[in-house]
Amino acid sequence: MTTILIRGGRVIDPSRGTDGIADVMIEDGRIAAVGRNVEAREGVEIIEAAGKVVAPGLIDLHVHLREPGQEDLETVASGSMAAAAGGFSAVCAMPNTDPVTDNQAAVGFIVSQAQRAGCARVYPIGAVTLGQRGEQMAEFGELVGAGAVAVSDDGKPVGSSHMMRTALEYARTFGIPVANHCEEMSLATGGAMHEGLVSTRLGLKGIPAAAEEIMVARDIILAELTGGHVHLCHMSTRGSVELIRRGKEKGIRVTAEATPHHFSLTHDRCAAYDTNAKMNPPLREPEDVEAIRQGLKDGTIDVIASDHAPHHYDAKEREFDHAPNGIIGLETALGVAIRDLVEPGILTLPELVDRMSTRAARIFNLPGGTLAVGAPGDVVIFDPSERWVVRPERFRSKSRNTPYGGEELVGRAHHTIVRGRRVFELGAE
Repeated sequence: MTTILIRGGRVIDPSRGTDGIADVMIEDGRIAAVGRNVEAREGVEIIEAAGKVVAPGLIDLHVHLREPGQEDLETVASGSMAAAAGGFSAVCAMPNTDPVTDNQAAVGFIVSQAQRAGCARVYPIGAVTLGQRGEQMAEFGELVGAGAVAVSDDGKPVGSSHMMRTALEYARTFGIPVANHCEEMSLATGGAMHEGLVSTRLGLKGIPAAAEEIMVARDIILAELTGGHVHLCHMSTRGSVELIRRGKEKGIRVTAEATPHHFSLTHDRCAAYDTNAKMNPPLREPEDVEAIRQGLKDGTIDVIASDHAPHHYDAKEREFDHAPNGIIGLETALGVAIRDLVEPGILTLPELVDRMSTRAARIFNLPGGTLAVGAPGDVVIFDPSERWVVRPERFRSKSRNTPYGGEELVGRAHHTIVRGRRVFELGAE
């Protein structure tokens, strides 16, 4: 196995509170040394990182890789390559595949496909209920035994409070979180965007903020009741942030994520009926965007996750009401986060690395998120000041559905190293 010496970069490791110029040596797939003037032995591969940040590989807790069932949109291989291009050394794959990842064999298939691809790590998330139908709970023990790191019916909320309570209790025995898509369907069904002035002007049925907040409140209450760990997916409203803040103050085991599109875009992007601005939860109001940003700043929102959701061009090119929800985000997440959180002074670079790597590893109990000696050799090297224009046709993902096409972002991954092996180098493709 190749030994890699990353020399002269700004090493940021929130797990150890370090931020300074140093060298990083990776040997036998693990971090071997971090410090000044690490000796370069003969045969060592050297990466000069002056002017760049060297950090634990980014970790995305929420992606959709579409395999099995929709391999024309994405595969484990193409999705893990897109992840590596975005600086992610690991992603967690949601179970809304076809068939649903609700059994041991389905989890094992994703694990084997990721091993075959040999790129970013892929951790499967198993379904809470069989077929995501909300009727019969999946066998969590078998899912975890096969490699699942959490359970979720993402794409569909766990509508039954009894089912959610049982899932939290059961998941607690296996030490995994239940990740829920917070949507009260009797309020949300038929909605195409956020309920507000823009939806009224466009004549589109809206989804009120309350549809998310009611479910957030329920899940926090059930987490308190059971002692289980609830992880709230893609938070989008100021009310949700306040509910989570109060839950954390009470010591309830609640963690939460936010997407780059929910802290960078508002419902105004839907004004031209642009279906690349259609997602669930929908883009909200400027006050919601600000609340998400402040939630990330003060730790109420734990992590940034992309909710990478590939769709075919033809599916998105239809009436707004009938187009599918979701956008891809693995290759733009870092650039959006630096542009819209770091440059305005909301987060420092160490705080950003914490939200995109260290905390993600901790709350889902994953390897990585640290450059401590002996830790997995998962590293990202990125230029935090590089300005670049998004060209969707150059994405490694199979899909192109992004609202950021043609926009200038700030910050770009140059190298992604996984298990001590370089799996992405900018410009080397």
